[in-house]
Amino acid sequence: MKNELDGKLILSVYEKIIQHGEDHEDGKLYEGICAFSDIDGYTVYLKGSGVLLRFGFHNTYHLDYQHEKNKEDFLKKVLYIADKEL
Repeated sequence: MKNELDGKLILSVYEKIIQHGEDHEDGKLYEGICAFSDIDGYTVYLKGSGVLLRFGFHNTYHLDYQHEKNKEDFLKKVLYIADKEL
């Protein structure tokens, strides 16, 4: 998979959602993206638009999605949050 996202960007978006998002059953929800982590905090997740992004050790990530359109919508939201001044 081509690297579309950088690890620093993923973590930045995760932190913005955790800090500014509203409580959600899975974690915190902000601008249509839900952020949460596993129990030990070593793996963080971003979920929205039918996509689950899993980010973990060695700055590696994996995107799970059914349709390319879901991935495109998800990436737009992630980049929007990354660029948003809070």
